[in-house]
Amino acid sequence: MKETTDKESPEKQQRWLKNPQEVYNLSAYNYIAIEGNIGAGKTTLATMISEDFNAKLILERFKDNPFLPKFYEDQSRYAFPLEMSFLADRYQQLLDDIGQYDLFKDFMIGDYDCYKSLIFANITLTEEEYSLYKKLHGIMYREIARPDLYVYLYQNPERLLENIKKRGRTFERDISENYLLKINKGYLNMMKNSSPDKIKIIDISELDFVQNRADYLSILNLINS
Repeated sequence: MKETTDKESPEKQQRWLKNPQEVYNLSAYNYIAIEGNIGAGKTTLATMISEDFNAKLILERFKDNPFLPKFYEDQSRYAFPLEMSFLADRYQQLLDDIGQYDLFKDFMIGDYDCYKSLIFANITLTEEEYSLYKKLHGIMYREIARPDLYVYLYQNPERLLENIKKRGRTFERDISENYLLKINKGYLNMMKNSSPDKIKIIDISELDFVQNRADYLSILNLINS
């Protein structure tokens, strides 16, 4: 967040707290993807930024996936149909949302990126299934636009489990710390092989950007820097 000086009035500081778009210019990006582990807060942050900065919001439609509750009950049986359904749903959604330019919005922001599919599939599928899945992913997403900026929200597993429990989704109650660690590792491996100037990793383990406005502004400052 921009440092204030003695000459800056309390009224001006209040405007910055209420209207961060007066300080931060995120419209320099056409497309921002907020990513993170299960329970990291990516949907919440993407929604807050879209409201504050007049951005078109793209949210993953995972709630409509009939295989998700079944997957958490029997991963070996339902992993492949789950990942295939996510592959198709994410592709269709991104194709529609990115392709439909909104003249009344300054930029786009989403709570996932298409490469999320590869990270989860690499954890849940067998080697043979993943090989096929990766091939199909490459064919389908070849022409899909990639984000100009990729923001990864890192939270330690303990906080993630707290957040998952707090939001109370029945099918998520048996998610293990080991599973979350594998997802974190998958994201970090992916980002190691990506262009560093397009990625920002923000550790939010000690932040509460929903209840604490200063924490939210500090995240905006890191994104904008």
